[in-house]
Formats: sequence, C-alpha cells, structure tokens
Amino acid sequence: MSECTETLPRGETLTRPNWSAVFAVAFCVACLITVEFLPVSLLTPMAQELGITEGVAGQSVTTTAFVAMFASLFITHVIGRTDRRYVVILFSVLLTVSCLLVSFATSFGLLLLGRACLGLALGGFWAMSASLTMRLVPARMVPKALSVIFGAVSIALVIAAPLGSFLGGIIGWRNVFNGAALMGLLCVIWVWKVLPSLPGETGPKANMFGLLKRPGVLAGMTAIFMAFAGQFAFFTYIRPVFMNLAGFDVDGLTLMLLSFGIASFVGTSLSAVILKRSVKVALACAPLILAISALVLILWGSEKFVAATVAVIWGFAFALVPVGWSTWITRSLSDQAEKAGSIQVAVIQLANTCGAAVGGVALDHFGLLSPLMLSGTLMLLTALLVATKVRIK
Repeated sequence: MSECTETLPRGETLTRPNWSAVFAVAFCVACLITVEFLPVSLLTPMAQELGITEGVAGQSVTTTAFVAMFASLFITHVIGRTDRRYVVILFSVLLTVSCLLVSFATSFGLLLLGRACLGLALGGFWAMSASLTMRLVPARMVPKALSVIFGAVSIALVIAAPLGSFLGGIIGWRNVFNGAALMGLLCVIWVWKVLPSLPGETGPKANMFGLLKRPGVLAGMTAIFMAFAGQFAFFTYIRPVFMNLAGFDVDGLTLMLLSFGIASFVGTSLSAVILKRSVKVALACAPLILAISALVLILWGSEKFVAATVAVIWGFAFALVPVGWSTWITRSLSDQAEKAGSIQVAVIQLANTCGAAVGGVALDHFGLLSPLMLSGTLMLLTALLVATKVRIK
C-alpha cells in the first residue's frame, strides 16, 4: 500500500513521501516512452505486413507526436477540477487500448488510430507529470522524486528500441505490442492501488504564450524545435538507414540500438556535471557534434565500425539536449517554469511530428541518406542559433 493515501488538496504541505505512488508514476512514464519508440525498431516488418512503405509507416510516430502536442497544451483546461488520480488511470487505459489497436491493425488507418490514443496519453501525462510528482512528496524531496521519474525515462530510452528489435525477431511485431498492452494493464492496476486522490483546481487563465515575448525565449524554443526535429528526422528511420547503409542484420541492429541506448543513459547520468560548467556551451556543442556525426555517417557510414561508433556518440551527445533545455527553463524562466514547461512539451512534440514526417517523405523520395542530411542541417542551425541568440542566466 502507499505511504500516504489521504486526499491532498493542491498546496497542502506533505509530511511523508508517497514513494509507492512516485514509482507507479515512473513506471507509467517508462511504459509510455517505451511504446512511443517501439515502431522505430519494428518499422520494416510493420511496413511489409501492412503493405506500405517504411516512410509511410514512420508516420505512426508522427501521429503520436502530433496528438501529444495538442494534448500537452489543452489537457489542463479540459480536465478542469477532475481528480488527477482518475485522469492518470484514464491515460493508463489509453496506453493499453493503443497497444491493442496497433497489435490487431489490419490497415494503416487503424494503426494511426492506435497511435493517436497513445499521443493523448503521452502528451497529457507529460503535461501533468511534474505537478503530480510535487504533490506526492514533501518539497525537500521533490528533486529526488523527479530524478526517479527522469531515471525511468532514461531506462525506457535504453531498452525500447533494442528490446523491440530483439523481441520482434522472435515473436513478431504484433506480439511485441500485445506484451506492451500487458504493461499498460499493470499501470492501471498499480496506479489504482497506490495513487491518492489529487483534486484538481482551476486557476486564472493566463496567456502562456506571452512568455515568448521575453528576450531570448523565442530563440530558445526555436532551437528546441530544430534540435528535436533533427533527432526524429534521423532516429525514426534508423533501422532502414543502418540496415541498408551499413548492412546490419537484425541481431547487429539490436546490439547497435542497445549501445545507442546505453550511451544515452551515460550521457543523461553525466549531464549534470557537464551542464554545471556551462549550459550554453553544452547546448551549442551537443548539436554541433551531432551535425558532424551525420556528415561522418553520410561519407563513411557503409563501414559497420563507423556506423556503430556514430550511434554511440549520437546517443551520448543528444542526451544532453533535453536535460540542458530543462535546465535553461529553470534558470531563465524560473518564475513561470510550469507554463514554460508546457510550451516546451508542445514544441518538442511538434518537432517530433515535423521531423518524422519530413524525414519519411525524404526517405521515400530522395533516398537513404536524405534523413541524415536533413538531421545534420537542423543540428548545425541549432548550434548556430544557441551560440548567437539564446540567453542563459
């Protein structure tokens, strides 16, 4: 049972942490992130069975990100005073339904419907996750609780793609999503048992987009957009690129994706040390390294060693990007961190949508290297924008 199960109005001071609920929220986050990225490692068999191109299949990632973008912006207004406990349970149910719809999809339309359900859960949950965490533990323990949440994200990023690739080769992509549906069901049960009642409140309807008028904020959000669009233009199509360019088989791809995930986890773990030196330098250098990596992959990516090395470097360098931009918000927009965070989530999801969509079109119409060219260009522009326009306190 949870350590603190009483009804807690917003703003009431907690004296005991509810770690059971925190870990339940963390597990939900891990499941959502895992399912979001499963198609990345299963793109080829999904496309073949549904009779569509890999570029079109990649739009399943686009759909999730597109729906999540709007969910993150409007969920607070829509749910109003609804008990957040029931909202989280609803998101867990949507996660489960999404996996089942994808698993039983016989057409591209049904696949997109399932991924849209995931987008609702993903965007809505991310918009609420920080405020949920803050209501489950005393103020002094919020950083520790948030580290648990973001630790779950890192673990999910490590296991999602390689696990999907490995299991897909053994049991098929449909059964991979059936297994994910079981994880969603576990989320429903766990949240139902341990999450306390968390009544919602409706406050004054402030215009969050007024924040964009502050000096350097629009440039920062533009840089966030380009960095994540560049990431998704490449990462969504990493399977066809690495299998056709470098000649990896399924086992090799699984190992490479695992290396990518481990490098990402290491980068996340070391990000605090790196960002402590200079947030601006880190946010400018990380995309610059990624732009150079894309160029190296374009020129010499047919060599497996080069491709694998680039994957490790890419995983490590990009891990600094989300942590770095969250740090930027806490430093430069600390007085409006919640509103700025909502805008950031929406920008990231829009970037994911555009990156995956344009990358898919490029792959189908301009060839295997075009997503890499697009990604590298966006990363280079991000580095230049951060260096010249973004203000960081």
